[in-house]
Amino acid sequence: MADTLPCLAVLATGGTIAGAADPRSQAGYDAGRISGASLIAAVPGLDRLARFSTEQVAAIGSQDMTDAVWFALAVRIRALAADPATDGILVIHGTDTMEETALFLSLVSDTEKPVVMVGAMRPSTAVSADGPANLGEAALVATAPQARGRGVLVVLNDTIHGAADVTKTSTTALETFRSPNFGPVGAVTPNGAVFFAPPAARTVYGLPAQAALPPVGIVFAHAGMDAAPVAALVAAGVRGIVLAGVGDGNAATPVIAALAAAVKAGIVVVRASRAGAGAVMRNIEIDDDRLGFIAAGYYNPAKARVLLQVLLAHGIADAAGVQRAFDRPA
Repeated sequence: MADTLPCLAVLATGGTIAGAADPRSQAGYDAGRISGASLIAAVPGLDRLARFSTEQVAAIGSQDMTDAVWFALAVRIRALAADPATDGILVIHGTDTMEETALFLSLVSDTEKPVVMVGAMRPSTAVSADGPANLGEAALVATAPQARGRGVLVVLNDTIHGAADVTKTSTTALETFRSPNFGPVGAVTPNGAVFFAPPAARTVYGLPAQAALPPVGIVFAHAGMDAAPVAALVAAGVRGIVLAGVGDGNAATPVIAALAAAVKAGIVVVRASRAGAGAVMRNIEIDDDRLGFIAAGYYNPAKARVLLQVLLAHGIADAAGVQRAFDRPA
């Protein structure tokens, strides 16, 4: 019977889901202390759903996620996707930067096999840890035929999200992950995974040849702001700047002027919004055509940074080419 079950490869990176209590406070914990194999073994009934092979790629909190871990994950996903013995891939990950890792892996991984990211908001030692339930649901999604061809999926709290729209919205709530623009792509029910629509078109760029992404910084707009943060990024030698702007990707006049000067110096500038939902559109309050800016569309600042890094790594730096990429589905 076991030989007929699907085989899921688990790539573990740590995170709160692998956290263990720390005595510094009543709710204190240290991320990444429990191995992926131990987490899988602790979920009742998983052995009746699939066979599992587990690799510990990292053991960190996702606030410490790096390009090196991203590339290690992407390389393993590519190899596992090519292995006929592997039916799907689970990535255990912390929640803080999960949305960024999900987009990166979806942009560079060209596979029809399900790739599902999963984490938790409470550590494994918590009385009401949510990790086991999330792991069980993620495995269920990864074994569902309807999960194929959807890029990277994120599964927590009975909900299935796509990589391009999902974002963390609460510091502590179990339902922290939401897709504010287009909604979740599916749900996990007692009868299995349900998807709300067929797989959507997406763009895959492939893994860049260089195992380090070009530096791109984010500038957070606020009242009373001057151009010092832009100047600091330019001095640091970034290849791109993402504006986490107010409203429709706007900022104070000195900031816009400094960003326009950065464009003239060869730096790609993308206007996104700190608002949390909605699209940043071209030429509304800002004359993007004249200033050479890119409008981020529905990408939030963190995701806009990831997409821009991937584009620059593939040699796409002209304003028209970058704008086309932000206008396409990911």
